[in-house]
Amino acid sequence: MTHDLHSEAHHSRYPHHAHGAHSHSHSHSHGHSHEHGGQRLIAALIILAAFTLVVAVGGYLANSIALLADSASLLLAVIAVRTARRPADARRTYGHRRYQPLAAFVNGQLLLLLTLGVVYEAVRRLLHPPVVNAQLMLGIAILGGLANLVALLALAGGLSLNERSARAHVMSDLLGSAAASVAAIIILLTGWTLADPLLSLLISALILRSAWAITRESADVLLEGVPAGFDVTHIEAELLGHVPGLIGVHHVHVWTMTGERPTVTLHANLAPGTAHGDALSAIHARLAYRLRVEHTTVQIEEEGDCQTPECGPGESR
Repeated sequence: MTHDLHSEAHHSRYPHHAHGAHSHSHSHSHGHSHEHGGQRLIAALIILAAFTLVVAVGGYLANSIALLADSASLLLAVIAVRTARRPADARRTYGHRRYQPLAAFVNGQLLLLLTLGVVYEAVRRLLHPPVVNAQLMLGIAILGGLANLVALLALAGGLSLNERSARAHVMSDLLGSAAASVAAIIILLTGWTLADPLLSLLISALILRSAWAITRESADVLLEGVPAGFDVTHIEAELLGHVPGLIGVHHVHVWTMTGERPTVTLHANLAPGTAHGDALSAIHARLAYRLRVEHTTVQIEEEGDCQTPECGPGESR
C-alpha cells in the first residue's frame, strides 16, 4: 500500500490538526529574516524618498528621475514583503511568499528598461552634444550618490531575491552618480562634454549584466526551476546508504518559494519491514541538515508498490 506523508502542515488551512506520524523539516528562521528584510527596505525607502524630495524642492526634478525610480522599486519590494506575511488561505494554499520573487522580476524588468533609456540618452548626446552645466551636474551627482550610498548601507545583509533586486536598483544609481561626478570633473577641467555620455555607456554595460541576472533568476523561481547552485543528484547521494531501509528514490522535484532555500518532493522506496515513521524522519532530517532544504514532502512506497522502471533501487527521476 502507498502512503502519502507530508511535512507541509503549515500550508493547510488547519495547521494545528494532527497528520499522523511525520516530521517537519521546515525552519521558521525565515520569518525573522523577512522581518529584518522589511525593516532594511523601509529604511532605504525613507532615505531615498527624503533625498528625492530635497532634489525636487531644489527645482531639479528632471534630474532626480533615477532617485524616483529607485524609490518606486523599494516601495514595490516593501509591499511584496508585507504581502508575503499573509497566511495561507483556500485560494493560495502555499501562502503569499511568491510575491517577493514576482516583485524582484518586475524590478529587474524596470532596471533593464531604465538602463536602455540611459543608453538611448547617451547615444543621443554623443550625436548631439548638449550644453552642460558641469557645476550643477556635479552637485546633483554628489547629492544623489550620497542618498544611494546611505540606502545601500541600509540594505546591507539582505540575501533574499527581493532585497537583492532592490539593492541592484540602488547600486545602479550609485554607479550612475559616480560616473556623472567623474564626467562633471572632466568637463570642468577640460571642457570635454563627451565624457558624460561615454561614461554613461560604460556604466550601463555593467548594470545591464546585473539587471539581466536578477530578471533571469526571479523568472526561474517563478517557473519553479531548481535553485541556482543546487544539484538534484545530491539528494539521492545524501539519502541512499544513510537512511536505513531506503532502497531507492524517484519522482524527485526541487524548486524554491522565494529564491532562498529549496523545497523538495520525492517518492521513497523502502524495503519490506522498514518502519515508515523512522525512515520519514531520517529523510527530513538529512535533507534539512545536509542540503538546507526548507520543506520536504515524501511519499513512502514499499518494494513492489510501483511497477514502473523509475521505481528501481537507486533510480531518481
